[in-house]
Amino acid sequence: MSRSALITGIGFITSIGNDAATVSASLRAGRHGMAVHPLCDNPDVAIKVAAPVREFFVDSPSWRDWTWPERYELPRETLRSLAPHGVYAFCAFEQALADAGLTKSDLGDGATGLFCASAGSPFMLHHHLAQAHFSQFERGNPMGVVSSIAGTLNFNLAAHYGITGAVTGFVSACASSSHALGYALDEIRLGRQDRMIVVGAEELNADTLLPFAPMRALSVNPDPATASRPFDSARDGFVGTGGAVVLIIEEASLARRRGASAYAELVGWGQASDGHSVATSHPEGAGLRKAMKRALRDAVATPAQIDYVNAHATSTPIGDRAEAHALRAVFTDAGAHPVVSGTKGLTGHGLSMAGAMEAGFCALALREGWIPGNPHLVHPDCACGGLNLPRETLSVAPSLILNNSSGFGGSNVCHVLRKV
Repeated sequence: MSRSALITGIGFITSIGNDAATVSASLRAGRHGMAVHPLCDNPDVAIKVAAPVREFFVDSPSWRDWTWPERYELPRETLRSLAPHGVYAFCAFEQALADAGLTKSDLGDGATGLFCASAGSPFMLHHHLAQAHFSQFERGNPMGVVSSIAGTLNFNLAAHYGITGAVTGFVSACASSSHALGYALDEIRLGRQDRMIVVGAEELNADTLLPFAPMRALSVNPDPATASRPFDSARDGFVGTGGAVVLIIEEASLARRRGASAYAELVGWGQASDGHSVATSHPEGAGLRKAMKRALRDAVATPAQIDYVNAHATSTPIGDRAEAHALRAVFTDAGAHPVVSGTKGLTGHGLSMAGAMEAGFCALALREGWIPGNPHLVHPDCACGGLNLPRETLSVAPSLILNNSSGFGGSNVCHVLRKV
């Protein structure tokens, strides 16, 4: 376990920017990506706001209709088996490779692995099944399965980039890419792989997002400026988003030998389940509290050493309150007062990609020396008493950051990142 892991490349396709520089500028300025963005043609659907990805059109079930920024070249044979969020992932992957100073030829040595997170594409699955039912299963798209099921990212990216190391997908709802990142760290620590590529991606469409409406998980606030406001007493649900984030993690000596510039070091992680409910957090944040303590123990860090916590904080009433209780138990009760913020107030909630996206934000903050604020927070929930929740971005250089994620079934995953 003496091997350490560095983040050496990041690719962003998000609602607040499609490259690291734009994402950083948006986070520092408190600029959100929300918009009035109806997800279906029914005016009676109460969900009016979402956080779309700009510069891409992937709303059609046919890859022939899709468009993306001209700087990316997606081969026809690759497109045929992609889902819409696969296009995001491909472009973010290309960014991350360039950022890390790597090429496709560097990935096929067996020492590079790929861990992906996505829920698959309900949109594409619905389309392909509808076609099959219409023909009574006499016809179907030969790429229908690999373009739609939950492993679509790992299938397509591993094949396109010739990755022969460890390849798998993670499905734990909104903790998925955080699980991928944690296990990627273990692969490097244990000497199984020298380099891991972690991918989180999701689509933004009615099939992916609107099934959350009957759960009362989505915000019905029609104002893009206030619909997502983590920890605020007036929050009423999350705002959905899509996109992709790719993180390249390398064993430290490998990164140094090839002269790579690192964003941050991954120094620990922890996980725990609530064992409480299939859909809602434990009311006191019991599992998240354990996960944070386990991550700190793994990183050999105390609560007082953490400068910033990037909270899961989706802007749901139950989830934010449970996380606030957990944060108070781990930090406030120990006399520690790290800055806490929920960046989903700017990006919206990216579901399975959220953990990787926010780990990328933490890496930017560590390298550039700032801490994101809570720009939409007006009246903090009473459960947040004792938490340090600044409104504005702070020009303070953090040294140690904790990143939280939680998913259905009470899955809680936390990472600790350190300044290089």
